[in-house]
Amino acid sequence: MSILATTPESRASGLKAKIYNDDVRALGYVASHTKDLAVNPEAYLAFESLISAITQEMDVRRYELISLAAAKALGSPHCRIAHGLKALRAFDEEELIGIARDYRTAGLSPAEVAMMEYAEQLSTDAVAMTEADTLELRNHGFTDREILDITLAAAARNLMCRTLQALASDVDVPPRLSPQLRAALLEPLPQFSAAARARHRGA
Repeated sequence: MSILATTPESRASGLKAKIYNDDVRALGYVASHTKDLAVNPEAYLAFESLISAITQEMDVRRYELISLAAAKALGSPHCRIAHGLKALRAFDEEELIGIARDYRTAGLSPAEVAMMEYAEQLSTDAVAMTEADTLELRNHGFTDREILDITLAAAARNLMCRTLQALASDVDVPPRLSPQLRAALLEPLPQFSAAARARHRGA
């Protein structure tokens, strides 16, 4: 349960009300993590602006693959669930289930696999990375702008995942997410015990 005291929807005003309304339009409800982040609405909107700037020249498919890889590496159920739902804009459910379970065997292109491996490495041990890691992306045909945007997208996901984990934000399970996809998204996370997986399947 979140450590923050958040504003109820009925009492939200100004920027906070706008943020809540955006969630209602997109999801049908206000997500728990949105309420937490809206404690500082200016920072929330600044993060959204950062993501918009990063993805100006990046398609949805690439951004969601990066987000899912970084969230997996960080053990973040918040971002795995949220971006599993968002990734349905770019993938059909069966394809996405395969990617969630093991992207290396899910039929992605070698360039996409390399990109996701890069996002995972950045998210687990960035200190150990060398120029060879970035050059591997170039070897797969990514331009300098694309390499920077991939790096920024993965780093931004680190910021969000770590923030929600530190705040003990509640993990919402969107009604539109099938039990099969939900399980595929959560099962690779090492902190999810069999009992925890069962709870999420039954949510």
